Amino acid sequence: MKTVGPIFTLLFLLTSNLVAQDLDFFDQYFVDQTMRIDYYHIGDANEEYITLDQVYKYGIWAGSRVRLFDELNLGRYCVNIYDAESNLLLYSKGFDSYFGEYKTSDNGLDGIQKTFHETILIPYPKNKIIFSFEKRDNLQELFEIYRMEIDPDDVMIIRDEIKDRQVKVYDSEMNGDPHTRVDIAVIGEGYTLDEKDKFEKDLRYFTKVFFSQAPYRLFAGNFNIYGIYKPSQDSGIDEPRAGLYKNTVLGCTFNTMGSERYILTENNKELSDLAAHAPCDAIYIMINHSRYGGGGIYNLYCTFTTDNQFKDYLFLHEFGHSFAGLADEYYTSDVQYTDFYPLGIEPLEPNITALVNPQDVKWKEYLSSGVDVPTPWKKAPYDSMDFKWQAERRQINNKIAELKKKKASIDVIRLAENEYAEKDRLHSIKVDEYLMKSRFFGKVGVFEGAGYVAKGMYRPMLDCIMFSKGDKPFCRVCQSHLVKVIEQYSE
Repeated sequence: MKTVGPIFTLLFLLTSNLVAQDLDFFDQYFVDQTMRIDYYHIGDANEEYITLDQVYKYGIWAGSRVRLFDELNLGRYCVNIYDAESNLLLYSKGFDSYFGEYKTSDNGLDGIQKTFHETILIPYPKNKIIFSFEKRDNLQELFEIYRMEIDPDDVMIIRDEIKDRQVKVYDSEMNGDPHTRVDIAVIGEGYTLDEKDKFEKDLRYFTKVFFSQAPYRLFAGNFNIYGIYKPSQDSGIDEPRAGLYKNTVLGCTFNTMGSERYILTENNKELSDLAAHAPCDAIYIMINHSRYGGGGIYNLYCTFTTDNQFKDYLFLHEFGHSFAGLADEYYTSDVQYTDFYPLGIEPLEPNITALVNPQDVKWKEYLSSGVDVPTPWKKAPYDSMDFKWQAERRQINNKIAELKKKKASIDVIRLAENEYAEKDRLHSIKVDEYLMKSRFFGKVGVFEGAGYVAKGMYRPMLDCIMFSKGDKPFCRVCQSHLVKVIEQYSE
């Protein structure tokens, strides 16, 4: 399952289309430090508001100094930084947020307003700036919902270095100047003081996993990876459906927005404080837990659990979301979203399409010769097989949650968990075997079923690490996009 064919050659030949300035532009408008802007994002599906919390100054600027404008056009939101005097655009970045997902949930759609703490990092400006916050409308067009002037000389900006004596930083993989590398912070969650050695072992293991996968291994010199450890009081994280709650550094929890396997944290300030201990472009939250779970939000962070049989897949899949803005290509699993990708509107993500214009497919340069658009595949038997497993999986997980809630014996719970793990493993093998038998396996086409939608949404290849679990590569379209994102951070 590791073969990806001619994409290797393509990746080496690919050149960036991103706009680059020279260092003179950076030096004219910025100093080599970080401005952290903390704010509150408030609202529901119909209304949203931004209010400023606090501004910080610390560290070096870890991002590129010559690629200051985001040309990828991804994310529900975008921040633009303008020079206050001339109104010249100085910096931009697209992103998604926890709030952006919340507003598509049942509570958000029902008008239940909620407040989320969020953070934006920018290079530290020399002069007054305009902080402009934009969101997308139903047609994917950006419009401004908030702006304010920030004076970098304001005495209320916190200038103390954010240093916690309990935090230890590890250099897991160092390849050079943070300005010209993708700087990844792997932050431990749910590791107690007695589990520091396990954190170190897990950090080493997943660093190796990262560089085992294309395209990361082809661009290994473009990455620095740091480990950030702060002990939690308890081991593991919250499992609300099982009635299990833990006191941890970040407060990560299963059952985020009602989805049993989805793990996020709302403790953004603590997360940002921890990430400030190292140069940081992207964040992994490495969760010390044996149960399958994770999550990823574009240009925010991703989470994954360390001790389940699909841990390598989780580690790579979730980073595809948070680092590159790749969409989930699966469509049979339960999610807690409504109209996450409205039909008839072309999604921004590079690896799924609503096929609004069949004559101009989003990934047309990668289409295999001789494939129809859309590409017929034996979808009905797959759907029958996978939907059946999803129903059985829910029943088993409900049973396990109930056993834990009723304080069943460790042996009884372990037996139920082992039963689930074995059935999940066998189903994953069955899926791989079914897809590999197709005459379209390994070809790039336009395959119906993607982005949580069975009808009217399409993916580039039958299988991909963004589609199904297991030991497999990113598809050709995902790999080519990942290269563009890596280049965005590399001068």
